[in-house]
Amino acid sequence: MQWLPPAPQFRDSLRAASSAASPAERIAQLIALSQHRLSYLEVIQLDRALGQSAATSSLGLSAVKMALLASSTVDHLLPGIRVGALRRHLLVEPHIGSYGQYRQELLDPQSPLHAFKPQVVLFALSARDTIASIPVTASFEEADRALDRSIADLQTLWRAARSSLHATVVQQTFLNVAEPIFGSHEPLVAGAPARLIRRLNDKLIDAARADGIVLLDIAGASERDGLDAWFDATRWLQAKMEISPAAVPLYGELLARVLATQRGLSKKCLVLDLDNTLWGGVIGDDGIEGIVLGEGSASGEAHVALQRYVQLLARRGVILAVCSKNDLAIAEQAFSTHPEMVLKRSDIACFIANWEPKAGNLQTIARQLNIGLDSLVFLDDNPVERAAIRAALPMVAVPELPADPAHYVRCLAAAGYFEATTFTVEDQQRSEQYAANASRDAVMQSAGNLEGFLAGLQMSTVYGRVRDVDLTRVTQLINKTNQFNLTTRRSSLEEVTAFANDPDGAVLQFRLIDRFGDNGLVSVMVLRPSPSDRAVLDVETWVMSCRVFGRQLEFEAMNVAVETAVQLGARELQARYIPTPKNDVVKNLYAELGFTPVTHDLSSDGATTWRLPLVHYQARHTSIARSPL
Repeated sequence: MQWLPPAPQFRDSLRAASSAASPAERIAQLIALSQHRLSYLEVIQLDRALGQSAATSSLGLSAVKMALLASSTVDHLLPGIRVGALRRHLLVEPHIGSYGQYRQELLDPQSPLHAFKPQVVLFALSARDTIASIPVTASFEEADRALDRSIADLQTLWRAARSSLHATVVQQTFLNVAEPIFGSHEPLVAGAPARLIRRLNDKLIDAARADGIVLLDIAGASERDGLDAWFDATRWLQAKMEISPAAVPLYGELLARVLATQRGLSKKCLVLDLDNTLWGGVIGDDGIEGIVLGEGSASGEAHVALQRYVQLLARRGVILAVCSKNDLAIAEQAFSTHPEMVLKRSDIACFIANWEPKAGNLQTIARQLNIGLDSLVFLDDNPVERAAIRAALPMVAVPELPADPAHYVRCLAAAGYFEATTFTVEDQQRSEQYAANASRDAVMQSAGNLEGFLAGLQMSTVYGRVRDVDLTRVTQLINKTNQFNLTTRRSSLEEVTAFANDPDGAVLQFRLIDRFGDNGLVSVMVLRPSPSDRAVLDVETWVMSCRVFGRQLEFEAMNVAVETAVQLGARELQARYIPTPKNDVVKNLYAELGFTPVTHDLSSDGATTWRLPLVHYQARHTSIARSPL
């Protein structure tokens, strides 16, 4: 994991963390230590220190209950999983069943697995049993039928986990440990073991896409790193460990990325240095014509490769920003005039070039984009600047770039900051939407007041109940949104589908369009009948994208919610606000909307319950026109 900085004096740092004066300080130091490159033994030591710390669940770590269903030995993976999760402020509580008994546990409602009630179920299975029953003499048709039966059986297990446990299902791809028996001819023989596993993985991926299953691509990782980095035949024969102990830190990291992504903890914005990062040389000294970029040198081609990779990230929804110590006019000119520049100024949502400390500039970027500092990844070739940002802003991810720019792309890609479990139309349009926000900011500056600004946007909302085609994006928005999120409850695709199909409730979606473009599906509200009173609808979930804060959509959404509740025969809305470190922006929202607090329901974590009799609601006037779906 070369993108992480090495851990200086690991033993001393761990000893200091373990002897910290308070649990909060101890956890903070362990989190800081987890941000470094660690060996398997160091991971075990850090995990042991984490386990010895008391009251971790109340110290800023989000708990995740995860069941690991495996057909091989996996107990040794737990330290890597817990440390990888700690790196993302998650605390994994694992369940591992009896060896090879995952099917029985899953299908028995009285099993320890069901009593554990996991939020996530990970299937970590070996392909050995599947391919063992297929003779090497099998025809292509026979081999495919056998593999299809195995995939269909696996799909049955996925659906059982979803329906009975209401858990997010993560499926690990199959590690291909089969040695070739035909050499280069192996892919052409239907029953050849290595080909069977490759084919099995292809079918697994197709089935996962069809069923909305989250993938943990161990097979892809082993292809990139080499099988020997992941599999040790001796460990398999001794203890049936399919994942080698040496691979445990990376295994835990890859799984933690998936768990974090499901909770909206992936990074959102890549902030780029310029000199010796996007191009070679210093543009202020060398001039635009003197920077190293493009064909003609290995370094110039390496910088072009980085720009192309960054452009692909932007196309899939990563926001791009620039933070450089430079003259603004000169820095921007390179984007428009240098013939080898792949990235254009229009690709950059926020461009800051000055001589101020970069820590302050990163804070400005986060503020202008209306995202958290922990959503930023800062890419800089200068180790001094990297160290300064890590010290000043530890929540910002700073990959440890290698000295040779030829390896920049590999480092950034391997770091996995922008892990995804879905890819929607809104993701594809996100860069354009943030760029359009710059035009909206210009209107705001020229408008005399807020009313004039909002009227000038010519906004309209397209709203209505969630349709089947919207379910993936709706689930993504619920799980990724942290600021405008009244409860920060997370929901699986299955749960959102069940909410949407409940005739006594509603899942409402809202798009916001203005004269600068379509912001996409930016808000979701889940209304469910109260278990204690069917005439009361609970606002189970309400989220809104930070891109549209302050544009009155929250008022129009509540207007629609009240109308929907009346249509469903409700007489009252009930809502909860559960405070978190990130959702302070909505702490007064229900009061502003006319809800009254249930004062006696104030809980120890600061959560409050609010009520709104529908007959008392006064519809809010907004500058937003409405168009039903």
